[in-house]
Amino acid sequence: MTDKVFLDPHQLAERWGAGPRIARVANWKVSGKGPRFTKIGGSVLYDIEEVEAWEKRRTAQSTAEYETWED
Repeated sequence: MTDKVFLDPHQLAERWGAGPRIARVANWKVSGKGPRFTKIGGSVLYDIEEVEAWEKRRTAQSTAEYETWED
């Protein structure tokens, strides 16, 4: 059995580098625009598999493909 890997919001923002700041990650969580998350107690956790699936859905070949995405 493989152990699940989770990221907290700070780790998620760090994964994406200089792009999204922690505030944007939080806004995406509230608005439902970011990856699916799990909340346990007071902690928000992002399953790495959900993050990777979300990133894959946002992969584009040209800027025309992502101009309509909402951030």
